[in-house]
Amino acid sequence: MNDVARLAGVSIKTVSRVVNDEPGVHEQTARQVLAAIESLGFRRNMGARNLRQGVTTATVGLLLEDVSNPFYSGLTRGVEEVARQFGRRVLSASSDEDPVQARELALDFCARRVDGLLIVPAGREQGYLAAEIRAGTPVVFIDRPGGDVTADTVLMDNVGGTMMAVAHLAGHGHRRIGFLGDDPEIFTAAERLRGFRRGCARAGIERGAEFAAMGPHDEHSIGSALRAMFDRSVTALIGGNNRITIGLLRVLAGMPERPALIGFDDFELADLLDPPVTVIAHDAKALGHAAAGRLFARIQGDDSPHRDLVLPARLVPRGSGEVAP
Repeated sequence: MNDVARLAGVSIKTVSRVVNDEPGVHEQTARQVLAAIESLGFRRNMGARNLRQGVTTATVGLLLEDVSNPFYSGLTRGVEEVARQFGRRVLSASSDEDPVQARELALDFCARRVDGLLIVPAGREQGYLAAEIRAGTPVVFIDRPGGDVTADTVLMDNVGGTMMAVAHLAGHGHRRIGFLGDDPEIFTAAERLRGFRRGCARAGIERGAEFAAMGPHDEHSIGSALRAMFDRSVTALIGGNNRITIGLLRVLAGMPERPALIGFDDFELADLLDPPVTVIAHDAKALGHAAAGRLFARIQGDDSPHRDLVLPARLVPRGSGEVAP
């Protein structure tokens, strides 16, 4: 501001009044100050300004597994839409499912004095957040619970969604259904496996639980899992998340006879494939809306007991899940 005042030939106080849009500055003087600001490329330090005024930093932190995953893109958009209504900006980062990296990123957000944290937890231990919560930083967990930390949590109905997929395939005559899921240490993967087993039991498929392949999957491991399942005459498959389903489609491409397929998570162009992919869909943007809504309620002083919110999933039949055995 010293440089702006010097170039415009006015006092620092006058520059401050122009920058903060305060009354009492002559129009010609304001034009001189704005011209100096433009010439010098001056930008206000909003963080410093807010701290001096004793108000918030106008930011919230959003810690995801992977910002490149379309599911998290939709979630982020939902968070941003709510944050914008409250005059906040969203800082986001990816943990890459690494608990150490997640801890470092979350604490870095706190060091930047964000007004609150929205976190997709990596691992089951989030105790490092306890001191921050006690200090008054609101935290909301998204998609997975916080494990050893109690806070508001917004989840999808992972169990119910997979049960719906099994029931749909069983309704089309399938009795040998395979499930390919992510690492069972991940909450959502474990819940979807639980839903698969429960769905098989409810449909009277006694050996259904034996047809599950869990773990981090690439195209090679998916191919190996499929060969083992085809050896057991599996006639239908459930992909445990959008990336696994896409991997399944790559391996199945070109096969003359393909099993029925349902993917958990919708994905772009799924409706344009041949056949179009039946999915268990959930609204990622709605998840972001709900989580951000809880966070801003806390920021504004809501001290009611912590709550868990579970959003529903829905079946979208398109053709691949309606193939007969």
